[in-house]
Amino acid sequence: MKVVQTVEPFNIKDCALLVIATGKSAQNLRELRDNLITIDPGSIYYHFWGTLLRPRFDDPEYNNDFASWVRHNLHDAILAERLGVVDPSEFNEIDDLRHELIDLIEERLDESELVLWTKVDQQFYFLRSQIVVFDTRKSIHTPEELVDIIPQLSIGSIFYHFIDAKRRTPEKRDDFRAWLSGFDERYADLIEELAAIDPFFSSLTQLRRMLSLIFQNMLGDIS
Repeated sequence: MKVVQTVEPFNIKDCALLVIATGKSAQNLRELRDNLITIDPGSIYYHFWGTLLRPRFDDPEYNNDFASWVRHNLHDAILAERLGVVDPSEFNEIDDLRHELIDLIEERLDESELVLWTKVDQQFYFLRSQIVVFDTRKSIHTPEELVDIIPQLSIGSIFYHFIDAKRRTPEKRDDFRAWLSGFDERYADLIEELAAIDPFFSSLTQLRRMLSLIFQNMLGDIS
């Protein structure tokens, strides 16, 4: 049974993150807290999600830059653990994530009168990113095509369509679900499966593998 096309083709994009310095840095926990209050939301986004697109040569101990810096430069294992389990997927807005970080840091400051400093050359440098989008000139017309396409997508395409889409779209959902919702209820179960994925604690390669498995299981036998 063939799907009657009722929506526009899915145009596959690729992307990269252009890193930009903000000119702000922190040498201790109070400075980190103070900068978080006013820092551009794009900086918080980068220090969480940008880690996925950076080259990794081993398994990182922490999935965000704040936790990593607190542990390895301020040597505060307690706060690093608290920051390390923060999942940005649980926050609809960056400002909500910002408040969570500030609350955790202030809680830690209240627990100890000792203010830990790092060396000048080991400060936390607040960065932000600008996404650069590339048109791959590839399009798909039916959801079933995703079974073969997903394993071939670059990690940049996975990031753009599954992660960055939740930031840039009013519905806060990935591009795959947005596109599938344009068809009939035939793909409701697939949309539900995609909605259940939490991408943050996985690499983009692992995320691509999860997506591939879901599409294969849900659509692979449909002809």
